[in-house]
Amino acid sequence: MSPPASKRPPNTARKGPRLRLMLSELIALGPGRAELLERIEQSGSISAAARQMKMSYRRAWLLVESTNAAFIEPLVQANTGGSGGGGAQLTAFGKDMLARYRALEEKAARLLEDDLDAFRQFLRSESDPQ
Repeated sequence: MSPPASKRPPNTARKGPRLRLMLSELIALGPGRAELLERIEQSGSISAAARQMKMSYRRAWLLVESTNAAFIEPLVQANTGGSGGGGAQLTAFGKDMLARYRALEEKAARLLEDDLDAFRQFLRSESDPQ
């Protein structure tokens, strides 16, 4: 079992399936949003997380907004700026949802491991000519 999200470096290369949890046509949580949440948790800032992921602050903010809207409680609590600056943190609910998402990823990877290994034998490697 991998370490909890708070202890694991963000953007750790993950082998196996990439899960996207959908709500109607909208993605509630997926690999990119999960990484953004991890980076917010570690940096305490949406803008710092966005810079680390090489995305605009606006894009990160919109992802946080739409992710929060997909759940019954917000996953990220943003604090307004001021003399001490703003900042953001995952709520207890957000930490729980992120941990559940990462656990789903691990479960899916274990469940599908043999099938994915069999499938990989038919894929080109990056060094194969096209």
